[in-house]
Amino acid sequence: YDFCPHGCLYCWAPKVKHITPAEFHREAKPRVTPTEIKESAIRWAQRVPSYETSVLLCFTADPYPSGDSTLTRRAIEILHAWGFGVTILTKGGERSTLDFDLLGPGDAYATTLTLVTGVDSRKWEPLAALPIERIFIALRKAHERGIPTWVSLEPVITPDDSLTAIKLSYLFVDHYKLGILNYHPLAKTIDWKQYLEDATTLLDKLGKPFYVKKDLALHAGKTEGYWEGK
Repeated sequence: YDFCPHGCLYCWAPKVKHITPAEFHREAKPRVTPTEIKESAIRWAQRVPSYETSVLLCFTADPYPSGDSTLTRRAIEILHAWGFGVTILTKGGERSTLDFDLLGPGDAYATTLTLVTGVDSRKWEPLAALPIERIFIALRKAHERGIPTWVSLEPVITPDDSLTAIKLSYLFVDHYKLGILNYHPLAKTIDWKQYLEDATTLLDKLGKPFYVKKDLALHAGKTEGYWEGK
């Protein structure tokens, strides 16, 4: 899709696309047609071993925006038909569970968790599903159906919220991906080294594998992202 109606204040996509937040945070529009998705899947199936490849839905937008998301279902069906797994990354909450009948062990379902209270979430991510819905409806349903799950803890608005999100969600999550906050002045107020230590200690205690993204890994003296516990 082009555009995303969630209206997240921390969204980096408008800067990348060189448009204003108001231009980006509007009704999502299909960016491609099912025919174009099929043509792309055929091309890639000829170039890579599709059974080892998972296609991320989506990167600069959300595959389950408010409104019509039937294109996402068609994309999953087409990609499966050509041997590709899919990884869903969404803040769509319950509406993102509509296609769980299509997903299986070769796919993955992921959600972004930032703030944990409804009041804070509505302030920072006005039209995204509330965190409690993402955790206790979407992630839980995916986990119960045997769909591999993970959580993106990025952006980090407050370290306490991210740590609480782990404590609330870990029973339904297979692994976590840890990041920071980009393109926002609040990032300069956070002790990233301490957050990394606190988050990794907690995840180790819970027995959860995690991936530390490059921007956060730099605060541990590493030059690249890295896995732990996998």
